[in-house]
Amino acid sequence: MSPAYFSLVMATGIVSLAAFLMDRRGLAVSLFYLNIAQYAVLCVLYGIRAVRHPRRFFGDMIAHASGPGYFTAVAGTGILASQFMAIGANVAIGTGLWLLAGLLWVCLTYTIFPALTVRREKPTLDTGINGGWLLAVVATQAMAVSSALLASLEPPHHPALNLLALSMWLWGGMLYIWMMSLIFYRYTFFPLSPGDLAPSYWINMGAMAISTLAGCQLILNAPQAPYLASLLPFLKGFTILYWSVGTWWIPMLLVLGLWRYGYKRFPLRYDPIYWSVVFPLGMYAACTWQIERAMAFGFLDPVSHVLLYIALAAWAITFLGMIHALVCGHGRQKMDRTF
Repeated sequence: MSPAYFSLVMATGIVSLAAFLMDRRGLAVSLFYLNIAQYAVLCVLYGIRAVRHPRRFFGDMIAHASGPGYFTAVAGTGILASQFMAIGANVAIGTGLWLLAGLLWVCLTYTIFPALTVRREKPTLDTGINGGWLLAVVATQAMAVSSALLASLEPPHHPALNLLALSMWLWGGMLYIWMMSLIFYRYTFFPLSPGDLAPSYWINMGAMAISTLAGCQLILNAPQAPYLASLLPFLKGFTILYWSVGTWWIPMLLVLGLWRYGYKRFPLRYDPIYWSVVFPLGMYAACTWQIERAMAFGFLDPVSHVLLYIALAAWAITFLGMIHALVCGHGRQKMDRTF
């Protein structure tokens, strides 16, 4: 079982939230309830894996290639918390999930990175880093988004929650700079095969999109939070920076995808990692809608709607692929037991 399977919750959750922002209430609520079920099932499966295969479970956690995938649990929990607060209007459950996401963030951050630091045997840069490392940024910014949203629901805009959201937003941005520098260096100075260009590289864009969403929520909170109001030029400048960097990545990733699947004929079949493509698309739709609200540009709403439909189509295709893979995998297991 992939350590990054909570990306299913991340993808479903952000498509649901984007639909809610754009007043597609029926779709948003349907995906919200589906996401609750998916989250519960994944929690059970992760628990079973931890109990039955502890060496693999915790071994994956401290491996360069797979360890950062566990941050999907933080991001998925944070996004589900935001769904409960925004769509379900249930601040109590949302707060509980927000606390759980914070606990997971602390435990994973200060387990994975120290373990990778002190390991005696380490991979080279070209084999040890990939776009999945940016899940640490996404998890941090998911905490920023849910904290800022909770602050807006706690009158009078709880200053401690806003400060926490601001701190996580800034830390996530700094972490992106560190990791993206290494990833871009790996892109341009090491050989890149079609197999190396995993869908997780779409998180290059997704990390900036969720950073934009967090910045927008802080801007919207500023009128009721004096110290945020004093930082408005800074908040707006960096939010636009994040959005523009995320926008820059979209054509780049599309070109690389054409190279991988079109020119190199890399086979396209379901893998849990493809949820790492759906999530950035949904997040870009949501953050573009919110930056229009925060900045009042007056011309970005059509972009948001188009990206929502694209994200929804990508979600549907990937979900059907997952169901097909589960059914076929179960069928193969039955045949293996028979013969």
